[in-house]
Amino acid sequence: MGLYDAYLGVRHRLHDGDPPEHVAIVITERDLLADGAYDTLSASLRWAFDHGAEQVTVSVSVLDESVIGTLTREFQGLDAPEPIAVRTPGDTDPTDAPIRVNVGLGGKAEFAEAVRDIAAAVDAGELDPEHIDEEHVADRLVFPAEPDLVIKTGAERLSDFAIWQSVYAELYFTDVNWRDFRKRDYLRALLDFQDRQRRFGR
Repeated sequence: MGLYDAYLGVRHRLHDGDPPEHVAIVITERDLLADGAYDTLSASLRWAFDHGAEQVTVSVSVLDESVIGTLTREFQGLDAPEPIAVRTPGDTDPTDAPIRVNVGLGGKAEFAEAVRDIAAAVDAGELDPEHIDEEHVADRLVFPAEPDLVIKTGAERLSDFAIWQSVYAELYFTDVNWRDFRKRDYLRALLDFQDRQRRFGR
């Protein structure tokens, strides 16, 4: 597939459309069990930054919470092109790292925590309910930045990822399993993004 990859790369460089500045990749804990899964992730991060991304967010949906510690250590030791910050349900401090990894922190839980914080501020007299707007919610999210492109391998669902932040994101689903995800698949996602006319809810 070398010639086909080269064809996609040339076509990408010649395309007039802007690349996504913020790319989100949604995978599952089962995806990471496959041989070479972390190598694929390291390569995907490099592809993203090589093709114009300034930030990448990786979301890992987790069914077995006992593996969160292991996954966190794996991500912290990942061979990545930029600094990584990992966040879990027990660590919700905001971060401005170029690569942000969410391990098991669901979008519903993240949003609920923001609402509780707003309610506490109102109860303490620090915030007028009449003045609450979108920024008050966004400022309290662990991952406040809105992705331009969300890539999901396998099933066509977001796995409770960034339900607030992804409202205007372009979603790209591929039936290619994570273990088989290659550069040509990433370039297909970029080309699909560039070919779309973004409406931001309009």
